[in-house]
Order: sequence, then C-alpha cells, then structure tokens
Amino acid sequence: MRLLFHCCCAPCATACLEVLASGGIVPRLFWYNPNIHPFTEYKSRRDTLFQYAASQNLETETPGENGGYGLRVFLHGLGGATAKPARCEFCYRLRLEKTAAHAAQSGFDGFSSSLLVSPYQDHEAIRRIAGEAAARHGVAFLYRDFRPRFREGQARSRSLGLYMQKYCGCIFSEEERYAKQSEKQEPSP
Repeated sequence: MRLLFHCCCAPCATACLEVLASGGIVPRLFWYNPNIHPFTEYKSRRDTLFQYAASQNLETETPGENGGYGLRVFLHGLGGATAKPARCEFCYRLRLEKTAAHAAQSGFDGFSSSLLVSPYQDHEAIRRIAGEAAARHGVAFLYRDFRPRFREGQARSRSLGLYMQKYCGCIFSEEERYAKQSEKQEPSP
C-alpha cells in the first residue's frame, strides 16, 4: 500500500511508524500543520520531523511554500469557534482534508495520521473526519489506533533527543497551557 502519512510532530510519529513498518508499510510523511503557533514552534516541530525522517530514510512532502504554514488560514477558518470541541474538529478537518486531497492527487492508495496516537486528541472525531475526507477524495483512510504505543513513542523520542513540545500546537492550546500553569502558581484566596 502506498500510504501518505500526515505527521503532527516527530514524537507522535515515531511509534506510529514502527507499527506501520511491522505491517510492511513504509509511508511517505506529509507535513501540513497550519494550526501551530508561533512560527518558531512550527519551525521546531517541522525541522525535527524532517531530521527524524532523514535518519530513518523516510521521504517527506509538504504542500506549498513554507511547508504549509498558514496561521491566517487556520484562524480565518475557525470563524470565531475558539472553544473545544469545535476548534479541534476544524483543525482535524483542515489537516486531514489537505492530506486526503494530496494523497488522491499524488496517486497514493491511502492516508493516515499520527494524530491517532495521542490520548489527548478526540480519537473518534479524527476517525470520522478522516473517513469523510477519504470518501470525498476517493482515497482510502487507513485507520489504526496507535494510542497504546503513545508512552513508548514519547520515551523513544526523548532517548533520540527529539524536540518535545509542551502543547497541542494552536494558539488556544498554548494559552490554556499557560493558564493552567498560572492557576498552579497562584495561592487560593
């Protein structure tokens, strides 16, 4: 199977790629994550993925200039839906739609995503949205529940010295991260 594999970051991709390889699938990695903010974070995640891919002799692709960085596209598309789950579902749709379209246009048999490894993501929404994108573009969606390998992938990434992010990626998840830190540090009245 010729598989295009959407990667949100190298730490999430490591365990997924090992599972796929055990099944004889060596995918081409696809970087499209316009949700990641700020650009320095985007660049760190992108460059880490590309370095990891090169070390594993895996091919990578990115759409357009800057590897698809498009904060304005992400923010505009939200249309004010900044609360979960609406913003997360839009984010999944944006990235998986682009992956499915690219897979179909480039002659891949199917696509999948490293988003399926994270216990912090809405797994059923990802599965539903990817299935819809697959049907729209006439390409298969390869579903795998990679979550049981999440901790293993994180540990492997640390051992390899890969950049490990502290939040999902969007400006709102970054804000939530800092709000949680602030709550922990402020004394209760």
